[in-house]
Amino acid sequence: MKISFIKYEKELGYNLPQILGMNVEKIKEPEEVDEKIEELKQQKYTTIVISNELASFSESIISKYKYDSSLNIVIMP
Repeated sequence: MKISFIKYEKELGYNLPQILGMNVEKIKEPEEVDEKIEELKQQKYTTIVISNELASFSESIISKYKYDSSLNIVIMP
């Protein structure tokens, strides 16, 4: 199982995942979240964690990935 976090560069936090050696991808604009999710899926990541704020910028989370059994998207507050 490969896990990645997507972090908007202006968000705070994500120190613990980085300290533990987990992948934390940074994006410059929230609108890039769908492209980053697709990129991570191509790299065979099975779980992607994003903030609630970033999830609101994604048009594909509900429509495209809701029924995708190969990808789990976790939305955290």
